[in-house]
Amino acid sequence: MNIRAILHSDANCFYASVETVLEPSLRGKAVAVCGSTEERHGIVLAKSELAKRAGVKTGMANWQAKQCCPNLIIVPPQYDYYLKFSKYLHGIYKRYTDQVEPFGMDECWLDVTDSPKEATIIAEEIRQAAKDELGLTVSIGVSFNKIFAKLGSDMKKPDAITQITVEDFKEKVWSLPCSDLLYCGRATTAKLSHIGVRTIGDLAKLPPDLLQRKFGKNGVQLWRYANGLDTSRVAHQDYTAPAKSVGHGITCKADVENEDEAHKVIVSLSQDIGYKLRLMNQRAKGVALYVRDNQLLGYGWQAVLPVATQDEATIANMAYRLLQDKYPWRYHIRQLTVSAINLECTDVPTQTSMFYDYEGHERKSRLNHTIDEIRNKFGKSSIFPALILDESRMPRHADRDIIMPGYMYQ
Repeated sequence: MNIRAILHSDANCFYASVETVLEPSLRGKAVAVCGSTEERHGIVLAKSELAKRAGVKTGMANWQAKQCCPNLIIVPPQYDYYLKFSKYLHGIYKRYTDQVEPFGMDECWLDVTDSPKEATIIAEEIRQAAKDELGLTVSIGVSFNKIFAKLGSDMKKPDAITQITVEDFKEKVWSLPCSDLLYCGRATTAKLSHIGVRTIGDLAKLPPDLLQRKFGKNGVQLWRYANGLDTSRVAHQDYTAPAKSVGHGITCKADVENEDEAHKVIVSLSQDIGYKLRLMNQRAKGVALYVRDNQLLGYGWQAVLPVATQDEATIANMAYRLLQDKYPWRYHIRQLTVSAINLECTDVPTQTSMFYDYEGHERKSRLNHTIDEIRNKFGKSSIFPALILDESRMPRHADRDIIMPGYMYQ
């Protein structure tokens, strides 16, 4: 069997780099792309290399970033341009293969196994093309599987190529901390550290049955990754992963102080969820609610619906019940996200009870589709529940729509 040739290309400081291309006067300066402080989204979304060296980190509050780097230039995000540059980068990748799998807006895997050129030569051509044609730098990992290709692109930044081979992966990879391994998150890293496993090599040398007992199938998967046994394929460029959930989240301009206010936000958020489910011909078998309080502590809960649904009122009612039953109300709420989870196609037969109200279901369905038609024709705010008539405390929904194949936020 031929050894695969996989690349992982990561655009360095992507948002900030695009900003310097759009505004050349920002080149060579400490730049951070940040959300709006006035809209309570005032955190660092991306930073330039100089800002990074000064200690600015993604997720910092704007004022904290300014403390780290007093000469920091803060610019608002321009997502339309980031999407355009992302597509331009994909265009460069597709010159070499049709197996191009995005991993976020600024990262991609490429399978160049069947190319007549060596993988490192292709990587160098891509690196140079991104710089010459787009003014961006990329770091590229070259390896025999996706996990190590991703690891390689992280090992040396910016504007670099790192190769990890079958022969040298133990030497290059095993001394790195477990947290460097893709899908080994903070909680898993802490649990591994608790049993004395701190490096990828430590993880690779553990008996897989021990990891199975302590971490389930995810532990065995991490063991396979650490030993270079990842066999996952790079998806074709035309492949679209089915959505596993549909959600809508918002950071409120003013803290939500009680259940009545929270109910209005939940109902308001759920309007878009029902519409998207109908658009996608999907229905939800469960509901998830995520809450972040004004101390930035997060809470999340899920519940199974009695019957799979596309109805926003049903989704909102379940989310509100989760809030009533689970949220301790030690602090006021800053952010709420409602998600419809465990989706299934509407073509799939669904099991109901003999007491199920079919006529009521059909009335709701006709009503929802009629509302969709009105909104499509006259605008989103042309019709809405009376409960949310007074939305003075809540921002409009244009700030964030979330469709999550894993946890991918758009």
